[in-house]
Amino acid sequence: MSFSNDDSKRMRRALRLAEKGKGYVAPNPLVGCVICSKDGRVIGEGFHERYGKAHAEINALEKVRDPSDLLDATVYVTLEPCSHHGKTPPCAETLGKYPLKRVVVAMKDPNPQVNGNGMAHLKSKGIRVETGLLEDEARRLNEVFIFNTRFGKPYVILKVAQTLDGYVAAPDGGSKWISGDKARKMVHKWRSEYDAVMVGRNTALLDNPKLTVRHVSGRQPKRIVIDGPGTLPDDLHLFSDIHEDKTIRVTYNRSLADNQPDPALSMLQPDYFRGANIAVSEINGHCNLEQAINKIGDMGINSILVEAGSSLASALVRENLVDKLQLFIAPKMLGGGTRSFLGLGIERMSEVIGFREGRWEKFGDDMLYTGYF
Repeated sequence: MSFSNDDSKRMRRALRLAEKGKGYVAPNPLVGCVICSKDGRVIGEGFHERYGKAHAEINALEKVRDPSDLLDATVYVTLEPCSHHGKTPPCAETLGKYPLKRVVVAMKDPNPQVNGNGMAHLKSKGIRVETGLLEDEARRLNEVFIFNTRFGKPYVILKVAQTLDGYVAAPDGGSKWISGDKARKMVHKWRSEYDAVMVGRNTALLDNPKLTVRHVSGRQPKRIVIDGPGTLPDDLHLFSDIHEDKTIRVTYNRSLADNQPDPALSMLQPDYFRGANIAVSEINGHCNLEQAINKIGDMGINSILVEAGSSLASALVRENLVDKLQLFIAPKMLGGGTRSFLGLGIERMSEVIGFREGRWEKFGDDMLYTGYF
């Protein structure tokens, strides 16, 4: 299907609008919408701002000042308008009530409740529907939603910052700071966009991280710590700061997980950990990570950014539990210390782990490799 330069311009604007919903709309997809009059003027635009609130198409329609401008108008939307009743009415039905000429859709909605039904409804109302404009960009924007829809479990993103010679920590355990300011700012942006941030017990002990969003504006994610025996100190930031209720401890210590604090007790004893503990089975002295990810998904968490040390990062890759790698490489050399990945179980080149897709970007002095397993 042939699209004009103006079509591409409007859809790019819709994609940029959709990005504004990152961190706020899950488990819903990110959607942006631009409406143009028959003479090419932008008369309304909007995006899905909050889960449970109005969708992008409705927000864009509400911006149209003169309803007569909708005669023979064109709507650009990054995802097929929904056709089912959820927390909001079907957008396809709403659009179908207006005298639109054309609806341009970047990609079909993979949700089985939609999956072409929204476009079919628009066509039944005499509206021309065109699809596939900037589809690759639209799919990348909603990679988490597409993955959740297809597999029904959280999307796992592993972030690693290493030196040029492959180390994530010096011999004394220090790792601050391998990457530069621009890279660290991007990591905080990711924290604000994904549902949860995960670390292992070694990182929790050595770095005592807060895992909060500080260098950009955005909402605070859930925080997950893999603490097999459940013996991490209670005074760590994860268990004692103002965001402790956002912390989830994964443990194989079932007595700890089965004894959640009573809310009233938490009020009487402010120093009592008020987050959540979930139990998984034990495998060779470690938490069953696949089971952990599935249980975390059952809690409504759809994406996990892992900021792990070598042990947890290697275990996740070894068990094929990582969907996307974000690897920062700093122009620095240590010559010793902790390697980024160890014990992947690879003995020969024929077993090497590859990526189905990848790209490079520059962040200050650092290089970022984004790889999809």
